[in-house]
Amino acid sequence: MDSLSIAQARRVTLAAQGFTDPKPGGATDLRHLRRVLRRVHLIQMDSVNVLQRAHFMPLYSRLGPYPVGLLERAAYRKPRDLFEFWGHEASLITTDLQPLFRWRMARAAEMAWGGMRRVAEEQPELVARVLAVVRDRGPITAAEVEHDEPKRTDHWGWNWSSVKQALEWLFYTGQVTASERTTSFARRYDLPERVLPEAVLRTPTPAPEDAFRALVELSARALGVAAEPELRDYFRLPVDGFKRAVAELVDDQVLRPVRVPGWKQPTYLHHEAKVPRRVHAATLVSPFDPLIWERGRTERLFGMNYRIEIYVPAAQRLYGYYVLPFLFGDRLAARVDLKADRKTGRLLVPAAWLEPHADPDETAAALAGELHRLAGWLGLSEVAPPERGDLAGPLKMILEKGVE
Repeated sequence: MDSLSIAQARRVTLAAQGFTDPKPGGATDLRHLRRVLRRVHLIQMDSVNVLQRAHFMPLYSRLGPYPVGLLERAAYRKPRDLFEFWGHEASLITTDLQPLFRWRMARAAEMAWGGMRRVAEEQPELVARVLAVVRDRGPITAAEVEHDEPKRTDHWGWNWSSVKQALEWLFYTGQVTASERTTSFARRYDLPERVLPEAVLRTPTPAPEDAFRALVELSARALGVAAEPELRDYFRLPVDGFKRAVAELVDDQVLRPVRVPGWKQPTYLHHEAKVPRRVHAATLVSPFDPLIWERGRTERLFGMNYRIEIYVPAAQRLYGYYVLPFLFGDRLAARVDLKADRKTGRLLVPAAWLEPHADPDETAAALAGELHRLAGWLGLSEVAPPERGDLAGPLKMILEKGVE
């Protein structure tokens, strides 16, 4: 069994995730976007827009400022590179992987959550009617179907009508898919045959065990080195199919068992993983980036106990509302609470915090440059001085001097 140091494991991970790939030398185009997608395979979506919607950020972190229209084109214009489905939570997934998720569509009755299953069980005639409406009028939003359908009011989050639940059941089972998103982030539903590439639709459905094996291999490739929990978490795979797939990939020497100090779970290195000598990164990373979305792995790799505090009452937050780690070199050197104030054209910095291992002056200088780069990408003209945090002082001094 081979072994890797924590530093080597970090560098393997950053290389596998695309952080050592060269930045575009000129204008960023679809070739660059596809290179990142070949690395990560899917991008998690989230509706929070306090800074930038989550699915736009992983490309920024790896490519730098890029036209967000490239991602919208790849996801919602023919020929599509991406489709929406439940990969790692709600995700944009490369279209070539759609056949590998048909097992999940077929198991909706056991895997989809309660409201969707309930409407399918109790109101099958409604589901059939909603499907007919999509067939006749799609692409269409839930609001265009619901009309006077009453909504639930007993849940603080998603108070979906039965029509919306029916649409989401049809979406989970693969009978409809997302054609596009409205400006308010609502899905427009349509039939797969009017959305997905014909080559994808013609691809035979693999046996579940073959799909699990392919997805585990892709997870390992995307992570470089990973313990079993995060390998399974990448595509949210069931335990039984996952265990068998790992064993087969080890037998075939696609995965190599390795030891990493402090990692208690069985750990595997993808056979094509590279161990770069150094990493020269300086970029902010979204809370929903695949680099850090498995928080236990983030702590083991980077020594950062990272939690998103959006749903924590303001008085109880440790670092802020929408906090992004700052990747500097091969370490997470700081974390910054950010907000895009689009009315005033300012990037607000409610807080900036230094990680214990990081140098405050070097980190502040690099972070200041990154904040100006991010502000420019977001169409903001100014970076506001940080308001609190142990990095606020050094960062404020750099920002006031100006960034070359």
